[in-house]
Amino acid sequence: MEPITLTTERLLLRTFTSDDTDAVYQACQDPDIQRWTTVPSPYERRHAAEFTGQMVPEGWHSGTMCTFAVLPRAGGALMASVAVSLRTFSGTWEIGFWTDKEHRGRGIMAETVGAVAHWAFTRLGATRLEWRAEVGNEGSRAVAEKAGFMIEGSLRAALLNKDTLRDVWVGALLPSDLGLSSTHPYLPPRH
Repeated sequence: MEPITLTTERLLLRTFTSDDTDAVYQACQDPDIQRWTTVPSPYERRHAAEFTGQMVPEGWHSGTMCTFAVLPRAGGALMASVAVSLRTFSGTWEIGFWTDKEHRGRGIMAETVGAVAHWAFTRLGATRLEWRAEVGNEGSRAVAEKAGFMIEGSLRAALLNKDTLRDVWVGALLPSDLGLSSTHPYLPPRH
C-alpha cells in the first residue's frame, strides 16, 4: 500500500519520513508517552530512527500498519502520531496514538482519530475499529469517547508493556457509528 495524506479543517496527516526523526525523539522524551504507550523507555534517538526509517515504511508497504504524522495544516512542527494496525483478517483494525505534550487538550487527537476512522472504514474496508489503552490512561479514554468509541469494558492482562502484563480498556467504533455502511451486514443481539 502506498502512503496517503489526509487533511482535516486544522490538520495535515502524512506518513513519517526520516526528516521527522528528531521531532519523534523529542516528543517521546515525555514521561507520559513512555508510561502509557509501548514505546521503549528510555527512548533513544535510534528508536526514533527505526520508527521513521523502518517501522513506518514497512507497515505501509505490507498494508498492516498505516502510521501518520500529525501536523498543523497551515504548516508547523509535529504535533502527534496515529496508526491503524490490522488485528484480524475479518476487518478489525486497532487505532493507537500519542500527542506531544504541548498540543494536548485542544481536540487535535479527537479530530485526527475521526479522520483516520473515516478513512479506515471507507478505504481500508475496516468493519470494526478498536481502541485499547491501559486502565488508568484517562487522556486516551477521553479522546476515544470524544471520537465516538463505545467503551466495551476491560480485559485482564491483555497488554504486555515494558515486560509487564497490564489490564486494558477496550472500545470500538463501527462504520454505522459514523453513518457509513459496512462491507458486511451487522446483526446485533436482540434485547
